[in-house]
Amino acid sequence: MESDAFLTIKYPSEGFFKDRKSRFIGFAFPVKNEDSIKEIIKKIRKDYYDATHRCYAYVIGKSRETYRSSDDGEQANTAGVQILGQINSRQLTNILLVVVRYYGGVKLGIPGLINAFRSAANDTLDKAEIITSYEKKQGVIKFQYPQMNLVMNILKDDSIEIIEQKFELDCIINFEVYSSLSTKIENQLNKTDGVSCKIMNNGIIEKTV
Repeated sequence: MESDAFLTIKYPSEGFFKDRKSRFIGFAFPVKNEDSIKEIIKKIRKDYYDATHRCYAYVIGKSRETYRSSDDGEQANTAGVQILGQINSRQLTNILLVVVRYYGGVKLGIPGLINAFRSAANDTLDKAEIITSYEKKQGVIKFQYPQMNLVMNILKDDSIEIIEQKFELDCIINFEVYSSLSTKIENQLNKTDGVSCKIMNNGIIEKTV
């Protein structure tokens, strides 16, 4: 479903920019939540402990509703906002972009810093593989074996993908469905006699096509 589609990156990527001996190394990561972002930033700080600054920006959510940027001690609006701007220019989400700076001994000034962080971020995204993903939710169906045909008839919908199934006297099916259709499918299954369906609202996952 197009309403569930969003742009993100498939794999981590790395970029670079140099100006007057200052080095700017960019790192882009596909992410799903802020907890994973905290872990990545923590690792970056550890791995690049000798860097002058580790600035970043991220965007999360299909509607790009969660975002943040950090200058990490650089002059205000010269780093984090510039990195975020490059993410926004490509309408990406579920992405963390970090630019690590090693000071080269020559001050770049505000225009120079803006250009450097923007260029490093842009180079990093140029080297990333941008893909279209779809927001899906996970659900579980419980029913008795005699209801099998009724359930499977509903699950023939192209928007549904069966992940795991157990067919005994008490049957269980785990599935994925486009977020925009999840309520409709859940209601349809729950209206079927002897069938119980629950969509896990906190179980949002990404399905890449």
